[in-house]
Amino acid sequence: MNQKIVVVMGGPSSEAEVSRRTGKAVLDALTSEGCNAVGLEFDPKNFAEDIKTCAPDVVFNAVHGAFGEDGRIQAVLELLGIPYTGSGVLASAVTMDKTAAKRLMLGEGISTPRSHIYRAVDRARDIAGEIAGEFSFPVVIKAASQGSSIGVVIVEEKDAIESALEECFRYGDDILVEEFIRGKEITVAVLGDDKEQTILPIIEITTTSGRYDYESKYTKGASEHIIPARISVEEKKKAEEAAKACFCACSCRGVARFDMMLSADGTPFVIDINTVPGMTETSLVPDAARAVGISFGELCKKLVAMALEK
Repeated sequence: MNQKIVVVMGGPSSEAEVSRRTGKAVLDALTSEGCNAVGLEFDPKNFAEDIKTCAPDVVFNAVHGAFGEDGRIQAVLELLGIPYTGSGVLASAVTMDKTAAKRLMLGEGISTPRSHIYRAVDRARDIAGEIAGEFSFPVVIKAASQGSSIGVVIVEEKDAIESALEECFRYGDDILVEEFIRGKEITVAVLGDDKEQTILPIIEITTTSGRYDYESKYTKGASEHIIPARISVEEKKKAEEAAKACFCACSCRGVARFDMMLSADGTPFVIDINTVPGMTETSLVPDAARAVGISFGELCKKLVAMALEK
């Protein structure tokens, strides 16, 4: 692969450090495969000029969270006519906004936890009381536009709702309150585009803390990825169908990861969509790829090739 690849990482988002770890891992993998790859620290104000100076044939987007997953980097690259890895502008914007993604999944009939969306203006009402009246405990309260489990609080009792609201509203004007689903936590990665999709092996996630939070995701040894997941053939089929339906409904491309809770009756509830999934040493997508014989370097090259084919 002779094309010049610029791996964009970092930036000002709450996930910047994880992004740098992803970017470094991707850059090391591509260079070890003999690719012409360089890294670029993302600076929103100067990104257009920086990327033009680098003159890439293709951009590997490794920016997690704001800018990298919400469509803004994608929009700049579209205007400049530069191919890039991952989903496009609209798919990125919709999937990064948990309230928009929730509405889309409901409209498509995809199983997702029962929920209620609140805006900052709703705080003039007693929304803590409304949540306590509508949901049983524990209940999940999420910031609408964060990833890596940032701004996600699992509330065990009524008295803790107000502090959870304070935490989640710090990240933006919209929050999502969801029913807590008890069961196995699984994740399904999908490679492809709107024409063809490949579903990687389903991973079951267990943690030492019992919660797959930020620390569990990015602390070595804090979580275990069980491949293949310990689920039935029918549960596997349902989870794969849900992931594929989400991938296509959102118009994802490249690779996307769909996090789910598998309830006691075998229903996979989609709880999160990741269009720039982590590519660190503890990340899920590289593990799923390795399970079917795709090395990390091969996976990175595959995503670049898919971007160039678009």
